[in-house]
Amino acid sequence: MADMGAFREAVTAWAAGGPDEPAHQLAAALSVRVAVLLEGPSDVAAVDALAGRRGRDLAADGVCVLSIGGAMSIGRYARLLGSPGLGLRLAGLCDQAEHPYYTRGFEAAGAARQAFFVCTADLEDELIRALGVTRVQELIRAEGDGRALNTFLRQPAQQGRAPQRQLRRFFGTTKGRKIHYGRVLVEALDPHRAPPPLDGLFSLL
Repeated sequence: MADMGAFREAVTAWAAGGPDEPAHQLAAALSVRVAVLLEGPSDVAAVDALAGRRGRDLAADGVCVLSIGGAMSIGRYARLLGSPGLGLRLAGLCDQAEHPYYTRGFEAAGAARQAFFVCTADLEDELIRALGVTRVQELIRAEGDGRALNTFLRQPAQQGRAPQRQLRRFFGTTKGRKIHYGRVLVEALDPHRAPPPLDGLFSLL
């Protein structure tokens, strides 16, 4: 049976040069109405986790949350999924450094500039500030990564860095860690006190 995962796979294949027919068929079968374009899988993990905390079934609501594999792909995905292509309403979330890519991509697809939200540095930074450094360190230790964190913090390159920057860097040091903690940090939030970019995104869904 068709599901939102199949639609995501069809869109990814289409964006890579594959046929467009599967994506069109699945969009109609699933009544997809909104495409949330995110830079990577850690952002998807965070959005999915907040949806769960808020009791939202995004797929059932016709919302597809999609990793586009980096901000430089936003133009291609926005054209395929927005008004030039499938005609879906677009929404998104991006890092501050990638703001220009999203602006150009959304404008080229005829989407409103207000349809995406910008994190001060990145989503991990927003979540660390929302929870506080101490709480994030507690969560890391509760997940069994306390020894790895202590070893990381003793590295010469980390000396003198602000604790928040240290934690952001720690999340990116091992494959899959950002994805894992995207979920863990969001699940530790009060679901109604999410960082402003995440909260703003959900206001559109």
